[in-house]
Amino acid sequence: MTGNLTFGIIKPDSVKAGTTGSIIQRIIDDGFEIRALKLIHMTLKEAQGFYAVHRERSFFPGLTEFMSSGPCVVITLEKTGAVRAWRNLMGATDPAKADQGTLRKEFGASLSENAVHGSDSDENAAIEISFFFSQIEIV
Repeated sequence: MTGNLTFGIIKPDSVKAGTTGSIIQRIIDDGFEIRALKLIHMTLKEAQGFYAVHRERSFFPGLTEFMSSGPCVVITLEKTGAVRAWRNLMGATDPAKADQGTLRKEFGASLSENAVHGSDSDENAAIEISFFFSQIEIV
C-alpha cells in the first residue's frame, strides 16, 4: 500500500483546545479513511525518540517538551497519494503562512503550536506509523 498510507498527529495544543473532533471530521470530509487512531501522552523520552531525526536542530528541545506536554492523537490515514494529500490538508508549518481552509490556518496558533503533524514522505510515513502502531492495530 505504499503511497496510500500516511501518519498524522493531532498535537497537544489541539487536544487541549478541544478541537480534536473538528480536525477528525475535516480529515474524513477530505476523503481520508482512518485505519488506526489512539489518544496517547508521550513521555519526553518517547518524543525525543520520535523526533530523533531533528536532534541536532535548535528547535528540538522545545519541540519534544511541547509534544510531551499533554495528550495527543496519533492517526494512520489512507487515501491515494496520502502523504501529499495530508500535507495539503495540514497547510504550511507556520499557520500565519498557511492557506485558507487548511488545518493549521484554522486550528494552529503559532509556528511551534501548529495543531497537527504529518509525515513528509512515504518512507517516513511507514517509519512513523510503526513507531506508534503494531500491525494488528491498523485495520
